[in-house]
Amino acid sequence: MPRPTGPVGAWGNASSIEHAEAAAAMLRRILPPDLLPFFGASFIRSHLLYDEFVYRLALRVVQESGLEAALQEPGSTEEIAARGKLEAGRALVPLDWILRRLAAGGALAEVETTSRFCARGPLPALDPAPVREEQLGHDSSWLPSYVVAEIAAREYPAFLRGEVAGEAVLFSPSRLPLWVDYFSNENGLYAVNNRVGAVAVEQWSPRAGGEVLELGGGLGSGALAVLEQLEAAGRLAAIGGYHFTELVPAFLRRGQRTLQARYPALGRLTFGTIDMNRSFAAQGIAPGRFSLVYAVNTLHVAHDLDFTLGEVLRALEPGGRLIACECVRPRPGQPIYAEFVFNLMETFRSPRLHALYRPGGGFLTPEQWRGAMERAGFVEIRCLPDISRIREEVSDFFVAAIGATRPG
Repeated sequence: MPRPTGPVGAWGNASSIEHAEAAAAMLRRILPPDLLPFFGASFIRSHLLYDEFVYRLALRVVQESGLEAALQEPGSTEEIAARGKLEAGRALVPLDWILRRLAAGGALAEVETTSRFCARGPLPALDPAPVREEQLGHDSSWLPSYVVAEIAAREYPAFLRGEVAGEAVLFSPSRLPLWVDYFSNENGLYAVNNRVGAVAVEQWSPRAGGEVLELGGGLGSGALAVLEQLEAAGRLAAIGGYHFTELVPAFLRRGQRTLQARYPALGRLTFGTIDMNRSFAAQGIAPGRFSLVYAVNTLHVAHDLDFTLGEVLRALEPGGRLIACECVRPRPGQPIYAEFVFNLMETFRSPRLHALYRPGGGFLTPEQWRGAMERAGFVEIRCLPDISRIREEVSDFFVAAIGATRPG
């Protein structure tokens, strides 16, 4: 959704609320009707608040990492990391994201668009707390996302210096309750991914009676959204089987309990572990078994996207469909606020690169998804909604389901 113009701050004032309402009116003209309930003025208001919150956290990370001095003269990301004595192997990707986000927000100048950054002056002292309080008063369901971002920001300086691994910051055993709250349909930020994906499954499922394979199902919120969508449409009985998979054992156990509690009579639910970076056949997935492979915010962390998409293609029957609901980057290099947190993960920031569709880690553009899927052999590639068209009017709309079909 488009951000208000003008100086950073004042997110609780009437003009900002009016901006959210105007953006919602714009989306009502260009979004498919089935998606309109998810992107009203309240959601856009929360989106703007969270973007501002992450912006202020990124400012704090730069200040607490001692990088303000390193930004007094123009420098590339590599030069600024060296000036700040950061551990380049892990710091370059997240630092580049932070620099680009601060440049987009006006705190830094990007010199002659050559990816060399410098401070415009003293960095502004912007407290994230008032934004959090504004969100609490507006829609408290987003607060799990605030907690995750705050934890990441607190550990970022040590991470950038190479003193702590990002996976330890985010996924230590004590953090499981945090992710239960985050990857939930009660979390207003995350739920929209699941809801858009569920609509795509209802609209694009290739045939009744086919089996579904979900990759990276996490704690089960994506599967819940799909099953609820199909149930509301009277199509739940059309599923020949739903195979829920997740690589993290604690997540898999929790997801299984959640789904079985919600659908105790649905005997076609099965559960297992699939590593999308290994041969599916070697893990018991017979070629041509599934009519639908589904994934929510999963495929972008495949180590070798070409390999994983090839495995998905082989798992599908002829005419079967892949549906991946993802954060989709509207334009190359455009920072998305979720990356502030997930750039701590090596699997997120450091996949195998490909010049056509994988120039860097993180999220992909619509063109990159199309290039990757076409290379793997898929046809009939589409987006719901069509971000390639939406981005011309709404610069930071980045939730979409990408569908693709196995020929045959």
